Amino acid sequence: MHSLDSVTLLGGGQVNKAQITEALLYAPLLAAADGGAKIAVKMGHIPKIVIGDFDSIDKKTLAKIPPNRLKRIPEQESTDFEKCLTNISAPLILGIGFMGGRVDHQLAAFNALVRHAHQPCILIGKRDLCFHVPPKITLVLTPKSRLSLFPMANVRGSSAGLEWPIDGLDFAPAGRIGTSNMTKTGSVTLQMDGPGMLAIVP
Repeated sequence: MHSLDSVTLLGGGQVNKAQITEALLYAPLLAAADGGAKIAVKMGHIPKIVIGDFDSIDKKTLAKIPPNRLKRIPEQESTDFEKCLTNISAPLILGIGFMGGRVDHQLAAFNALVRHAHQPCILIGKRDLCFHVPPKITLVLTPKSRLSLFPMANVRGSSAGLEWPIDGLDFAPAGRIGTSNMTKTGSVTLQMDGPGMLAIVP
């Protein structure tokens, strides 16, 4: 799928109609990862494309989606979310239905964010947003907002506007992590020396 518009990607996890409606305001094209197609159809949407190994889609759902919108990738080496990240080209992907359900699925989604760091994607859950931190980013948040940093690889960085600066710190999945930091003011700049850091914000 190649699009100049941003894409809302629907997974098969916890999601409600309001989340889909709001996401589509910012990312108007709807795609589904495997079982997310069933949720889309149930809520009155026909995805522009469905990508996955199709082990979570029933025949009734498949019958409602035009065949040319179905991209079945049978290999089992990657998750359906990862298959989507490698087969969608768009300025931004908003992923819903990938957080808040099974912990193993959520961890796999976080892993995919790092492995495909070139693909701009924000995962939207009930309470949090999660995204891979690019080499440099400035975020505008409410002062005193929670901003957690969780390393999925060994990585260093610097910051401006955090209550507890990260300059000079070595982060690692089995070492130092940066959860429960917060913004000092309304603007935070993060700069990383390589891929591997996830940001989690309200």
